[in-house]
Amino acid sequence: MTPPSGGRRAAAVIALGAPLLAIAAALETTVQHFGNFLLFAASVAVVTVGAWYALTRRGLLRWLAVLVVALGVLLVVLLGLSLFLTQAVMLIVFAVAGRYALGPSHVSHGSSVGAARNPVLLINPRSGDGAAERAGLAAAASSRGIKTVTLMPGDDLAELAERAICEGADVLGMAGGDGSQALVAATARRHGVAYVCVPAGTRNHFALDLGLDRSDVAAALDAFTDGVERVVDLGSVNGQIFVNNVSLGVYAEVVRSKGYRRAKIRTWGRRLPDLLGPAAAPLDLSFDGPGGRVSGGVSLVLVSNNPYDLTRVGRAGGRPRLDTGTLGVVTALGARRGGEWAAPSFEVHSAADVPAGVDGEAMLLTPPLRFTSLPGALRVRVPRHLTPGRRAAALTRRDLNALVRVASGQPAF
Repeated sequence: MTPPSGGRRAAAVIALGAPLLAIAAALETTVQHFGNFLLFAASVAVVTVGAWYALTRRGLLRWLAVLVVALGVLLVVLLGLSLFLTQAVMLIVFAVAGRYALGPSHVSHGSSVGAARNPVLLINPRSGDGAAERAGLAAAASSRGIKTVTLMPGDDLAELAERAICEGADVLGMAGGDGSQALVAATARRHGVAYVCVPAGTRNHFALDLGLDRSDVAAALDAFTDGVERVVDLGSVNGQIFVNNVSLGVYAEVVRSKGYRRAKIRTWGRRLPDLLGPAAAPLDLSFDGPGGRVSGGVSLVLVSNNPYDLTRVGRAGGRPRLDTGTLGVVTALGARRGGEWAAPSFEVHSAADVPAGVDGEAMLLTPPLRFTSLPGALRVRVPRHLTPGRRAAALTRRDLNALVRVASGQPAF
């Protein structure tokens, strides 16, 4: 492999020095102003407890907790403003320099393919509060020779996808959020047809991890006419395909609440006291984790199609790869820490049907919930002009060792 350039070596040295300077600044502040440090630590603890009460209580107690949090935050800022600024600057320096030093990602971006002969794009006009219409997606598709089918009230998206393939579509695309993407991707996978993801939803996690520019919806259409093809995994829970994740617990309960789509923040505020407050009933979920059987005290189970990387500066929660053949499992166990691991399959048990958020869509699943990774299940086309992204740096042993290698003139990985 080609040795790193002088610029990348210098960036690696800067990135390695940034955390050391941050630690030194913190130690100096602690030693010179120990009384302020103790008050700062107490303020952080008060803010943490107050925030919990503000989220899980109602009425006067909630407003008192909000007031305590506001005062605590003010005190934290006054006591630690200079330290915060130093830590923030060092974090930014580490992220920017480390990203440059580690160089481009080496994830495969696929093989070249010709233009689709009979491309079809399904459009969900309600996704992303009308993102497809704002982007002029139908007209942009038509100018590229792509047939469009707009989902109307009462239409069955899976049926529209089946019909498009029966009528000869050789590349099938979906403009919508992750829930819509999963439905159409499942149909494309079943028929062995290539798939195009167009990010016209609210968050577009699948599109993000494919490397698409979520701010330029129409640019994704180039995958139909001038693209490269990759093979990625899908996830399955009891036969239901998902492209991003399945959430059990608090999030799933809030998503299925009446009025969630119209007023999300208000719904969270209304439901959290019922789900996390002192009178909240424990979730009836059990599963086998790395440390053995877990039963009771579970507040969250999140199963993703390929593991999230929760450590990376500036990109926490993204999936570096979509072709590992594994699921990512993240759990929260009440007052305990919970866990995070990867596995090709995972099973959750319960005595009753389990509310779930499947790619953000509320569903009720019958236990046992059998999660499975489907390696290489989907042929995905992305625009040829996508360039390899750079790795975000994380304060992990792996990335720090990689930065040391780059600084010494060796390849990062």
